[in-house]
Amino acid sequence: MSIIEQAARRLEELRRSGVDVSSVSPRSAGPAQAVPPAVRHPAVQRPVVREVTAQPRPEPTAHSRKVEIDLARLAAMGYLVPDAPRLQIADEFRVIKRPLLTNVHGESAAPVKDANLIMVTSSLPGEGKTFVAVNLAISLAMELDTTVLLVDADVARPSVLSRLGLPQSAGLLDVLTDPGMDMSEVMLRTNLEKLSLLPAGKPQGRATELLASGAMDKLLGELSTRYPDRIVVFDAPPLLPSTESRVLASRMGQVIMVVEADRTPQRSVAQALATIEACPVVMTLLNKTSRSEVGSYHGYYGPLED
Repeated sequence: MSIIEQAARRLEELRRSGVDVSSVSPRSAGPAQAVPPAVRHPAVQRPVVREVTAQPRPEPTAHSRKVEIDLARLAAMGYLVPDAPRLQIADEFRVIKRPLLTNVHGESAAPVKDANLIMVTSSLPGEGKTFVAVNLAISLAMELDTTVLLVDADVARPSVLSRLGLPQSAGLLDVLTDPGMDMSEVMLRTNLEKLSLLPAGKPQGRATELLASGAMDKLLGELSTRYPDRIVVFDAPPLLPSTESRVLASRMGQVIMVVEADRTPQRSVAQALATIEACPVVMTLLNKTSRSEVGSYHGYYGPLED
C-alpha cells in the first residue's frame, strides 16, 4: 500500500472515530502519528493598564465686576483723563509720578521695600488728597508697563467711588471681616483698561483694628506680590484727626502727604510728618497753589474738595 493510500486510510479512521479532520493537511499526517484536531481559540487580549494622573480641578474664581467711569464728566470736574489734549495737569502728574516709579522699578540709590504700595494722605481734611490719589492712579495707569489698583482706604469717609460717579459697594472692610470672601468679589474693573478699584466697603466700628490686623497684612502681601506690574494707590484718611492712616503708613513703601497751599498751618504739617517718620519714603505735595512750576516735583493746583 502506498504512502498516500496509508494516509487516506488513516484519515478515514480518524473521521469514523469522530475527529474533525477538515483542517488537517494530508502532508502533515504521517503513518505513525495521530494528528490532533485543530482547535481554534479566540484571541485572548490582555487588558492594557494605563496610569492616569488625576488632574486637580481648578478652584472656582469670581470675576471682578466691570464699571463704567464717565470720562467726560471726570474731565469736566478737572480730573486727568487718558487721550485728552495735552494739559498742564497731565504734565504735572508726569513729574509727580516719576520719582515714585523710580523707586518701584528699583532704580533708586537704595532699594525701597514694598515701593509699589503708595499711600496718599494729608494732615487735615479738605486739602485735596482724594483728588491727588485719583489723578495719580490714572496717570500711573497710562504707563505702558504698569497696572494700577486704587484703594479707597478712607474707611470713615469714603469718597473715591462717588468722585468717579459710581455707587458705593462692598470692598476692603468686607474682605477683612469675612474670611470667606475673595477680593475678586469686591474689586471693580473699569473702562480704563489698566485701572481697577477696591472700594472702602461697609463702615465698621473697629476699622482701625481691622487695618492693623493680620488679615490686613495678608491682604497687603497679596496686593503687592500677585502681579509684578501692579502699583497699589491708597486714598487714606488725614493723619491728625484719625489713626487709620498711621496704621496704614507703617505698611506702605511710599507715602505722599498733600499740603494745601496758604491754608495748612506749618505746625500741623510738622505734627503729621512726625506720625509717619518711620516710613521709608515720605514725599510732600503742595496743592492748590496759584501757579505751578512743572519741573519741580511739587506744586499743583487742584479743586477745593478733599
